[in-house]
Amino acid sequence: MKNNLDFPIVVFDNQCYLCVKFAKFVDFFARGKMKMIGHYTKQGEMIREKILDESALEMFWFIDEKKAYGGRSALLPVIKTIFSNKSKKFPTTGINEQCSQDCKSVRAVFVRSTSLISNSKIINIDDEVHI
Repeated sequence: MKNNLDFPIVVFDNQCYLCVKFAKFVDFFARGKMKMIGHYTKQGEMIREKILDESALEMFWFIDEKKAYGGRSALLPVIKTIFSNKSKKFPTTGINEQCSQDCKSVRAVFVRSTSLISNSKIINIDDEVHI
């Protein structure tokens, strides 16, 4: 049995100012080709519980039907999806900012940028995952 998620999905930290800006940037260029989900939304929590592991909150994720790509390993699949000619489009729902940290500082930009480059993970998705 397959899961009932619409793919591809980008899961990002919706409580971080920089991560939200990154997600808006990706969403703008993807033009609806990817579903954008915040880590701290109900759907994001379900995805973290069913598909991702304990490192889920350390990076953003790109998830397709077969794999979940985290951090650095997600950059190439995101770019490929942006430039693909797939006709599937998701309605743009707008990305909600909930910055609860000091994430607009120069230090925060540096920390998040190095986190993107240093963290990388690929998880195979089991066909039996139900969400």
